[in-house]
Amino acid sequence: MGSGPEPVCHCGKAAHRIEIVGARVNRPPLAPVWFGSHERHLAAYYRPMSVDPASLTILRYPHPSLLHVAKPVAEITDETRTVAARMLELMREARGVGLAAPQVGLAWRLFVTNSGEEDEPDRVYINPALRQPEGGLEAHEEGCLSLPEVLGDVWRPPTITIEATDLDGNRFTLRSGELLARVWQHEYDHLDGRLIIHRFGQMAKLANRRVLKDLERAGQR
Repeated sequence: MGSGPEPVCHCGKAAHRIEIVGARVNRPPLAPVWFGSHERHLAAYYRPMSVDPASLTILRYPHPSLLHVAKPVAEITDETRTVAARMLELMREARGVGLAAPQVGLAWRLFVTNSGEEDEPDRVYINPALRQPEGGLEAHEEGCLSLPEVLGDVWRPPTITIEATDLDGNRFTLRSGELLARVWQHEYDHLDGRLIIHRFGQMAKLANRRVLKDLERAGQR
């Protein structure tokens, strides 16, 4: 991890550092993961288990997997890469710009993006950390693949830095003040079990009340 100010948790409290221990002694561990030491403290790590990537689909609200705090990925395997490829496929099929592992029922701190901006490639972010937000909070309309037909303004800082691990196990850092910065923050929220409806103001909540009720009824069937 490069030099610079230490990451600050999205909750605003002091950041807490946890070293991830590799699953095998002969394999180097992933880079340290940073996250807030608050009520949703992440005390364990996720080691990939048997998953059928072909069976993965995008879950809809109010599926309980969307509200769980994901765990750091301790080891990158062929399964991790296959799942990431499937997530990118699902994202493109749904014409989305990002998709997080909890949205396909996996409690992994992993998400994929492609904002559609010029020359922007598909990217996979494993054990991401957000830091150095810049600028006053700005409101822009957001939707979510897990909340079809739900739209509302969400306030976020316009510029932010992300650190994450890629599928080759390399830690990388990017900074954006464009749409991609908002996508990172949206997907990172998913890793903490937070949806856009949890960030809506009162007007947006009222405007989407009927659609949310319909989704809740459909989820009970």
